[in-house]
Amino acid sequence: MLVLGCGAGFSSDRLEPAVALARSGRIDYLVFECVGERTLAFGHRDRRADPAAGYNRLIAPRLAATLPHCRTHGTRIVTNMGSANPQAAALKAREVARSVGAEGTRIAYVEGDDLTAAVTADWELPEIGTTVGGFGREVVGANVYLGVEHLLPAIASEADVVITGRCADPSLFLAPLVARFGWALDDWDRLARGTVAGHLLECGMQVTGGYFADPPFKSVPELARCGYPMGEVRADGGLVVTKLDSDGGCVTLQTVKEQLLYEVHDPAAYLTPDVTADFSSVTLADHGRDRIAVSGARGRPRPDTLKVTIGFDGGWQGEAGISYAGPGAIERARLARDILDERLRVVLALDGALRIDLVGIAALHATPEQGRRNVVTTEDVRVHTTFASDDRAAVEKVLWEVESLLCCGPAGGGGFRGQIVPRIVTQSAYVPRGSVQARTEVIVA
Repeated sequence: MLVLGCGAGFSSDRLEPAVALARSGRIDYLVFECVGERTLAFGHRDRRADPAAGYNRLIAPRLAATLPHCRTHGTRIVTNMGSANPQAAALKAREVARSVGAEGTRIAYVEGDDLTAAVTADWELPEIGTTVGGFGREVVGANVYLGVEHLLPAIASEADVVITGRCADPSLFLAPLVARFGWALDDWDRLARGTVAGHLLECGMQVTGGYFADPPFKSVPELARCGYPMGEVRADGGLVVTKLDSDGGCVTLQTVKEQLLYEVHDPAAYLTPDVTADFSSVTLADHGRDRIAVSGARGRPRPDTLKVTIGFDGGWQGEAGISYAGPGAIERARLARDILDERLRVVLALDGALRIDLVGIAALHATPEQGRRNVVTTEDVRVHTTFASDDRAAVEKVLWEVESLLCCGPAGGGGFRGQIVPRIVTQSAYVPRGSVQARTEVIVA
């Protein structure tokens, strides 16, 4: 049996539950899954400004807190916190290892996912029906989703820490299983079962009660102390999802069912670089408190192509807000919104994507206010304005206009905040599997 523990399910996930797993000594691998399309785009943005940046900066506190425990118990760490710069992440990991007295730590990093230099204008972007050239924006970075075949050399190096950039999330968990049990890369059923394990564990405490809680319909005990999941995996791919008894949260048939279908467009054909997994045959069984057995996944041959996420320069995005409180707050906020709309669209005629939300009345999905005006009662409304444009000067004007409401708008406006950040937009492409060559380097702390 191999025991996998999840140490993070996204880039800014909580630290303490990962430390608890590392300290427990119950896991063989601690996996930090921290890269999504959004965070990878941020990585390219940061590396563009500083060639030594581009990795997840939380790699330092995460390793500082968990590596000493992992070294004590022989637990290996696998992570994609390399993001847009795995080599720089590995160098930071070496620095952290030395700082916590873990000299001799072997750190392997995997490169080859960065295809930026290979992108040409005729690359197709099938989801929007055009090409890179037709999209008309500068390419900032392009990364292919690596799979198990690309990660195995790093696992085989017996490194204490394995760092990748962009790879398929389940592959971070599947690679240790393939290495430990010697599964063939065309043993589709076992690869599918390992992919199910990775998919259930990859999002951290979503399978132990986080994100699941919805009172009063779905209650989770001690959610403030919720733990991360562990997966006990047998050589045949059979899995038990569980957690530490000392942690809050829960592992139930319902939490596992929800996570099984999370971000899955077709449960009968879940495409990864490793296998086409069929989740429709999966069965779950309650094996006691916080222990759910998972079995029955089937697999078919993997896709011939690999997905690539291409990040393009999206110009600039600004956001700014101002608040109204007390009697008449709703009416004053609506007036402020109307002033901004007229000033920005008509008087200044700014070219860009504008959105104005009234947080406390209508926001997030721009929910129509019509039909709700008579039932909304609040004395606390924030006018939140966002604007995206290739012209930074235009974005600066938006922030200026929002701040000017302090004296030029309705009475009682306050709490202005505004910021401007570079914007990256992403699109997907596909490349032949054989065109991707990964490489592994090992450094020692």
